[in-house]
Amino acid sequence: MTLAAILKHKGYGAVSVKPADSIAHVATVLAEHNIGAVLVKDEAERLLGIVSERDIVRALPRYGANTLSMKAENLMSQKVLTVNPEMTVEAAMAMMTEGRFRHLPVVKDGRVIGIASIGDVVKARLMQQEQEMNSLKAYVAGAV
Repeated sequence: MTLAAILKHKGYGAVSVKPADSIAHVATVLAEHNIGAVLVKDEAERLLGIVSERDIVRALPRYGANTLSMKAENLMSQKVLTVNPEMTVEAAMAMMTEGRFRHLPVVKDGRVIGIASIGDVVKARLMQQEQEMNSLKAYVAGAV
């Protein structure tokens, strides 16, 4: 299974904010969309970074209430790994595990077409395993 299959099932597109948007606004966007991360894009829709719930939580002990007035560009992770839609679920899972991140922007023809979360990848992998198990059961039942 590929990331394209995940996006086909969950839908294309990715929520984004502007670099100058406040973290309070970012938190509101995360809550409104029930998501764990947003992309940070400039006016030309170029990917500049990503801000996750984890980034916000880690900033709170350091900056306190001032965190909410900071800008997305101040907290975003700038080194964002992106992948193509043909990447396998297994490869994406390995990349996310090694890199210790939970969101992977999927890019086609130079633009982000969606985001695969660790939850999406794990769910897809579990579905794969269930299909494999059912195939094996059917094979064994037919062979007896």
